[in-house]
Formats: sequence, structure tokens, C-alpha cells
Amino acid sequence: MAANSQRAFRVGILTFFLSISISLLFQLTHTGTAYWVSVVVLFIVVFWGIIFDVIGTATTAASEKPFHAMASDRVTGAKKAIELVRKADQVANFCNDVVGDICGTVSGSISAALVIDFVVKNNLNTYRDLFSLLVVGLVSAVTVGGKAAGKSFAIKKSSFILLKVAFILEKFDLLLGRRQVPGKTKRQRKKSKM
Repeated sequence: MAANSQRAFRVGILTFFLSISISLLFQLTHTGTAYWVSVVVLFIVVFWGIIFDVIGTATTAASEKPFHAMASDRVTGAKKAIELVRKADQVANFCNDVVGDICGTVSGSISAALVIDFVVKNNLNTYRDLFSLLVVGLVSAVTVGGKAAGKSFAIKKSSFILLKVAFILEKFDLLLGRRQVPGKTKRQRKKSKM
């Protein structure tokens, strides 16, 4: 029970800071740039929500078996893919629930801000509700339609998607120095750093 409470608290804190970061990015682009840049930011947020939904679904749909064969052939990302499959519930929770919900919430607030800005700048207060309905409908259609198409693709190509994600994560780990370069001893790694 205590472990679940701690995990929920950590997820809440992470969600809080991610939401603030995305909202801050929008506010910075919204105040200092052209209107279309803010629209692009909105669609980037929606797109990230779809991408993470695809990753979460692929992780739960994937099987370990093909990655064991790849790991024995030293395919980059195979070991990380096995880790991801074994932690499928946590990965899906983060991708589908945390990132997905953040993107959904933030895209809604960005849409509202864009509608208000558009209405005020063009003196179209009479049509504010109509514009609001149209934008909410459009963003919802793109989000839900994208996630529906993404889920189907994720289930069919789960191993392919997971290997690509694992490859990126493994390269990222190498850049940060959290993982050793395969096939190198400590002495060789020290020499390559000099």
C-alpha cells in the first residue's frame, strides 16, 4: 500500500512538472512569435500524445521472444527492449496515462488560448462559441483518430516499434554514460575518453 502511494505521488509530481514545462513552452512561443507557430506547438503536443500512446500500446503487445534472439546476435536495443517488455505495465502507465493525459490536458488549454487570442485580435466575439466548438472538435478528432490508427499499427508492429524505441533509449544511455560501450573493457573506455 505504501509503495503504491509513493508511486502515485512520484507520478503526480512528474505530471505536475511536465505539464508546467509544456505550458511554459507554449506561453513563450505564443507571446513572442507569429500565431501559426502557436498552432504548430498545439499540433506537436497532440502528435507527442499519439506517439507515446503508440509506444505504450506496442510495449504491452510485444513479446520477449524475438528480442532474446536479437540480444544473442548483439543487436543494439534488444536488451533494452527486453527490459521494456518486462516493465510493460510501468511503461504503458507512463506513456499512455502520464504523457497521454498531460498532452490531452495541455492541448485543451492551448486550444482555448488560441481561440480567445484569435477572436480578440480579429474582433469576432459574436462567433467565439462557434470557433471554440470547431477547434475543440478538430483537436479531438485528430487526437482520437490518431490514437485509434496508432493503436492498430502498434499491435501489428509491436516488435519493430519497441526495438526502435529501445535503440534510441540505449543510444541516449550511452551519451549520458549510464551504459558501457559493448565489447570494451574499462581500460579501453578510459583510453577512448583521453
